[in-house]
Amino acid sequence: MSATTGLAGGPDGGLAALEARLARELELIGFNRPQWVRPRRFDGEEVLDVAVIGGGQCGLATAFGLRREGVTNVMVFDECRAGYEGPWETYARMVTLRTPKTLTPIDFGVPSLTYQAWWEAQHGAQSWEQLDKIARGDWMDYLRWYREALRLPVANDAKLMRIEPVAGEPLHRLHFANGTVELARKVVLATGIQGGGEWHTPALVRDNLPKRLWAHTSEPIDFAALHGKRIGILGGGASAFDNANHALSNGVAGAEVFIRRAQLPRVNPIRFMEQVGFAARYPALDDATKYAAMDCFLGHNQPPTNDTFERAASWPGFALHTGAPWLDVAEHEGLVRVTTPHGHHDFDFVVISTGLVSDPALRPELADLAPLIARWGERVTPAGKRNALIDAHPYLGDGFEFRPCEGADGAKLHGLFAFNYSALISLGLSASALSGLHLALPRLLRAVADQLFLDDKDVLVEEFLAYDTPEFLGSWPLASEGEAA
Repeated sequence: MSATTGLAGGPDGGLAALEARLARELELIGFNRPQWVRPRRFDGEEVLDVAVIGGGQCGLATAFGLRREGVTNVMVFDECRAGYEGPWETYARMVTLRTPKTLTPIDFGVPSLTYQAWWEAQHGAQSWEQLDKIARGDWMDYLRWYREALRLPVANDAKLMRIEPVAGEPLHRLHFANGTVELARKVVLATGIQGGGEWHTPALVRDNLPKRLWAHTSEPIDFAALHGKRIGILGGGASAFDNANHALSNGVAGAEVFIRRAQLPRVNPIRFMEQVGFAARYPALDDATKYAAMDCFLGHNQPPTNDTFERAASWPGFALHTGAPWLDVAEHEGLVRVTTPHGHHDFDFVVISTGLVSDPALRPELADLAPLIARWGERVTPAGKRNALIDAHPYLGDGFEFRPCEGADGAKLHGLFAFNYSALISLGLSASALSGLHLALPRLLRAVADQLFLDDKDVLVEEFLAYDTPEFLGSWPLASEGEAA
């Protein structure tokens, strides 16, 4: 069957035809399985079987995947308005995704649900062959289509403020900023790269500069207001160069990137992890090996992709300062004066690209529970020196579930799953990482469904033992041998 290009219907009927094929494929593989979890009420209130916090790629895929497990009493909650979930239309400023276009992280093996199928339905197979990487905005459009085509239940403008364990019950009361309160048996925190902690801003900047003169890369930045001005960027990761390019393309006169290292990081350990099955098999490693591996991983720092760096460096206003840590930052005559070992630099504004810290204690919604959550620092003694970044991560179970500290009341944590970047040390490149998401989702979904089943096992087993509904309805006895028919 030939494919045509263009948006006016696209190949084979465009998105309408694709959605029809998708429905047929889901029917053929029996994806939408019958609901088996018993409905529950508490104090007259309906109880969700699963509340998914976060409506980005991880949250949407979790809600859809639970259908295959026969868990349908699910609701996704996201703090953003509809169509703006996740980073893609908020603070992400890369031109394209960094991952290969051929990754299939959230389709569950259903061909018509892949990004390639979605793209070809609109632009044709030839256009797909010519495509290098997925544009950031196109990925967000795909996620919008994914949500709509699968009719996923998402409540927007719902920012989670507090998870309150219900005394004596395996339930959690969820308090949202809009005043909504929900009860849920299981809570999946599909809250992205920052959802396990917070973006890091050095105290040197935070304590010495008024907020009007700086922003973290994770925040909205009015680059139009910086037209014709100069900005300094602290940090050498990919987002630093994304922001430099974005700023310069929006009329900023100069964008200068500062890193401590003598040269930019060149090795990306993720590429090795993808090639040899390391990402898939990482959870099977012992804790000491995980600690050593992640100490190495975090020490590399992810370099910018070649096209990201070249795009930023092509602007005449771009500059890179290596071996240039910020020793001092201060407001000076209305500007930001940055001091490095090589002298002073004055900027109209500075942008901070210094990564994040994962620690449950930093999450407001976990205020009631963070003291109970086990950390890597208390569970594992490494062969070498300790790494404070690793030690602050939650020590999760095999299915992304929180585990309690020694002597803590684990019942209050039962049913809580950290399906965000804080799972890095325990389960490797998994939640929030497009390159590991297809490996992580089955693990999470199985763990959630298993918990729901085991929580009710006494009733379910009792019902099974008492089950006596006849299936064979034929007459008996049959005529004996020798008797006339």
